Amino acid sequence: MGGLNDSMVTEIVLLALSCSWEKKLFLILICSLLYLAVILGNLFILFLVIFDSHLHSPMYFLLANLSLIDVCLSSTTVPKIIKDLLNEYKVISFQGCMTQICFIHIIGGVEMVLLIAMAFDRCTAICKPLHYLKIMNSKICISFIITGWVTGVIHAMSQFLFVINLPFCGPNKVDSFYCDFPKIIKLACTDAVKFEFIVTANSGFMSMGTFFLLILSYSFILVTVWKRSSGELSKAFVTLSAHITVVFLFFTPCMFLYVWPSPPPSIDKNLFIVDFAIIPVLNPTIYTLRNKDIKVAIKRLSKKISYSRFC
Repeated sequence: MGGLNDSMVTEIVLLALSCSWEKKLFLILICSLLYLAVILGNLFILFLVIFDSHLHSPMYFLLANLSLIDVCLSSTTVPKIIKDLLNEYKVISFQGCMTQICFIHIIGGVEMVLLIAMAFDRCTAICKPLHYLKIMNSKICISFIITGWVTGVIHAMSQFLFVINLPFCGPNKVDSFYCDFPKIIKLACTDAVKFEFIVTANSGFMSMGTFFLLILSYSFILVTVWKRSSGELSKAFVTLSAHITVVFLFFTPCMFLYVWPSPPPSIDKNLFIVDFAIIPVLNPTIYTLRNKDIKVAIKRLSKKISYSRFC
C-alpha cells in the first residue's frame, strides 16, 4: 500500500461502543458530565490566569497552557464517543481514525514537555529564588511552549509515517472507545511485532523517560530543601504535592498503554476514562484546592462579581 488513499479499509468499527442500551445511557451520562467538568474547570483556570494580574507569572502561564492542553486532549475523543453512543453505527472513518491518533500523540507530547517545564519552574523557584525571574523570563516560557508543540508533532509523525503505509486489507474492528497506534497496527495485514516494538520504543520509552526525569527533579528539589532547612521541607512538599500528583495521574495510564501494548480490553477501557476524562477534570481541581494564589484569585473574582451586582 502506498498511502492513505490506497487502503482497502475505509472505516474502523469501535466494538467498545456496541453495548446494551442501559450501559449506553450510563456512558453517555458519565462522559457528558466529565466532559462538561473538563471544559468548565480548565477554561475557568485559563480565564482566571488571563484576567487576574496577580497570576501573571511563569508558573501560572504554564498552568494556563496545561489547562488548555487538557481541554484539547479530552476533546479529541470524548465528544466523538458521546455522538457515536447516540448513533446506531459505531464507526470512525480510517482518515478520521488516523487524524484522532495524531492529535492524541501531539497533545500528549505537548503535555509531557509542559510538565517538565513546570518542574523546572519549581526547581528554579525553590533552589534559586533570587535568580527566578531572570531565569524564568517570558522568552523561556514561550520557548517551552514552542518546544512542546514541536516535540509533539515529531513524536506523532515519527509513528504516523510508517503506520500509514502498512497494508490494511481485512479486519477493521477494534475493542476500544478510540483509535491508537497499538490497536490499529494489529489490524494490518502484515507481521505487526516489529511495528509494535517501534511504538513501544517511541511512546513507551518517552513516557517512562519523562516520568523518571520528573520524579528525579522533584526528589532533587526536596533533598535540596531538606539540606538547607529541615523545617522548610514540609512547606516544599505541600507546594510540590499538586505537581507530583498530576505527574502520577498522567503517566500511570500512559505507561500501562504503551509499555504494555496489549492490555486486557477491560483495563484498556478503564484507562481510557482515566486518561481522557478523569485526569483533565482532576488537574484544575488539584491546582485549585492546593494553591493559595488561585484561592485568593477566586475570592477577588467573587468580590468583583458581587460588587458589580450591587452597582
